[in-house]
Amino acid sequence: MKRALITGITGMDGSHLADLLLEKGYEVYGIERRSSSKNRINTEHLKDKITFLTADLTDQGSLLRALRDSNPDEVYNLASQSFVYASWKMPEQTGDVTGLGVMRILEAIREYGKPIKFYQASSSEMFGKVQETPQTEDTPFYPRSPYGVAKVYGHWITKNYRESYDMFNCSGILFNHESERRGIEFVTRKISDGIAQIRTGLSNKIVLGNLDSERDWGYSPDYVEAMWLMLQQDTPDDYVISTGETHSIREFLDVAFNYVGLSNWEQFVGQDERYMRPAEVDYLRGDSTKAREVLNWKPRTSFKDLVEIMVESDIKKYRKENDRS
Repeated sequence: MKRALITGITGMDGSHLADLLLEKGYEVYGIERRSSSKNRINTEHLKDKITFLTADLTDQGSLLRALRDSNPDEVYNLASQSFVYASWKMPEQTGDVTGLGVMRILEAIREYGKPIKFYQASSSEMFGKVQETPQTEDTPFYPRSPYGVAKVYGHWITKNYRESYDMFNCSGILFNHESERRGIEFVTRKISDGIAQIRTGLSNKIVLGNLDSERDWGYSPDYVEAMWLMLQQDTPDDYVISTGETHSIREFLDVAFNYVGLSNWEQFVGQDERYMRPAEVDYLRGDSTKAREVLNWKPRTSFKDLVEIMVESDIKKYRKENDRS
């Protein structure tokens, strides 16, 4: 039985990855930060199937102890300060966790001494002000946020340790991907949750920022499969994971509101400059040819299906709450 250690296991990707690894017969350990109240909403269904360990990407000693307690064959580093908008409010904390945190866990693995396959969650936000379209593994980075800058550091330190210490390190440059487990502060979940509140009579307005941003959106369960596939190869490498399609926030709203029978979403959606980024990333579209050819991976969930899955999940959530009350 293989053993895997996942940082950020209570997040969207972490919980979906845990589902996948359990299906494949892994023994799964998950790192969570110490806090006065545990946020295990995404992993509630896994509470008797995985082992939680307490550690933090800002504390290398705690990461080494987590390695000793789990003795993993594979480590998936999915933890970070992951909200791009918040990275301008907390640039130092973002750099410490999302950037230097990667170095700390790599150092902990090196000190532990056992051969461990390592996955780093890189991001399309590293491309920022895109230098070419579509973006590939060789496209130059031009990050446009403290989050993007921190992710570039994490990406390059992963590659550096691979080349310097012959470690099996892979980075997945994942383009935007969502699911029904996405945090409520992200625009896609803000839309699906807002529509669910409108449909259940709890609200009549959704307030957003830039509606013209265009993203390459996929479905998280499809993307965590790519993470796993990277660590099953004979040689470590980096891969762009994307759908190759681009959709705007307006298109997301079109699909989401049409799903609930509301065609004129403009009457329900407002904009607020407080939700605008100081430096915007306007257009992202990835080329995942390498992943398709080497990993034999491709996305299975369409943009339309992704949006409808999220909206339906939030509607069911509010209906259950109404039934209980």
